[in-house]
Amino acid sequence: MRTRWRNVTVAAAAIGLVVVPLSAGAGYARTGEPTTAVAPAAPAADQFPQLTPAVKARLDAAVRKVMQQAKVPGVMVSLSAPGKGEYVKAFGVADTATKRPMATDLYMRIGSETKTFTVTALLQLVDEGKAALDDPIGKYVSGVPNGQKITLRELAGMRSGLFNYSADEAFFKALTGDPHRQFTPRELLAYSFGHPVNFAPGAKFEYCNTNLILLGLVVEKQSGQPLASYINEKVSKPAGLKHTLFPIAAEFPGPHAHGYTNQTASGKIEDATDWNPSWGWAAGSMISDLPDLRSWAKTLATGTLLTPATQAQRLKVSPAGPLPDTGYGLGIFNVDGWIGHNGSLPGYQSLTIYLPQSRATLVVMLNTDVTSGGSAPSTLFGEAITRIVTPDHVFTLPAESAPH
Repeated sequence: MRTRWRNVTVAAAAIGLVVVPLSAGAGYARTGEPTTAVAPAAPAADQFPQLTPAVKARLDAAVRKVMQQAKVPGVMVSLSAPGKGEYVKAFGVADTATKRPMATDLYMRIGSETKTFTVTALLQLVDEGKAALDDPIGKYVSGVPNGQKITLRELAGMRSGLFNYSADEAFFKALTGDPHRQFTPRELLAYSFGHPVNFAPGAKFEYCNTNLILLGLVVEKQSGQPLASYINEKVSKPAGLKHTLFPIAAEFPGPHAHGYTNQTASGKIEDATDWNPSWGWAAGSMISDLPDLRSWAKTLATGTLLTPATQAQRLKVSPAGPLPDTGYGLGIFNVDGWIGHNGSLPGYQSLTIYLPQSRATLVVMLNTDVTSGGSAPSTLFGEAITRIVTPDHVFTLPAESAPH
């Protein structure tokens, strides 16, 4: 149970992929001994297919198969590419009690995809000269183990060596004992700082939600605003996102889907819809919907909120697992050419990715984080869909590397 929570987010996310807590991203927990940067895939001819009725029928069948395999109550999918059409569809139910159908206009919690917003906020401050990626975190936050050695770049790239607070047994007991509890960033850091560091800064990759809590504090200090306010005003709004927000506590605008998790004290599946996501904060507490994430996928991958130089640094990825074509940059991953992040926290998972050569966008949002065969269901959907439309660029993460 504790290992699942380690990734609260992400994540890539683990890789980012989701975290469970969750993905607070969520995110994913992979380790690797990076020695060289993973170069972006070379430009290639656009082979993304026309989304004809026949292709859509194959996608329907693939989505339903994963739903059955992973016992997913409901899922929504958006797949599109310029000139190729679009596939936007909801399956299953948004509420298992009332059998209300899933719909493509519902709000969902996005777990570790929050990391993409927090790191974007940090990089905006870098562009404004208010922070530097090679500054030590100790310059901004006191009491961090190795704080004079760990840089902001290493935090954003998951190479700090800090212990992941969401893997702490006391944290697990506190969260499952009272899922409605409001956590503060400093309380979360205390769970991490009570452990020795795992390795020297920069020595390897390890997905860690503690990193994002620290970066959130940097954004607050250097912007002079609460993190939620900064992201809502300076990231989501300029990106044109109208249904994306950073909640202060457990608020959840409607209509929204109910979420189901087994990340509980008993291990039984429960409705986690109204659980307080503050434990994920900068690593995984945000909320969004399908149209907004579809737009965010391109904004994130192309860097329209950042200078070209900063975006280039963001996309420079290092190995993030056993696969040669999977890497993690600054709050973003590249899996076989698909750029983006995943998210997971109790009751919800998501995946938002963009394939530059086809300008293709894939977003998946679902209302459970219960794994199937050790794999995050968001990963299973991503793999099944990309095998159909981009067989030369399949989004896949081995079970041991995926977010839990």
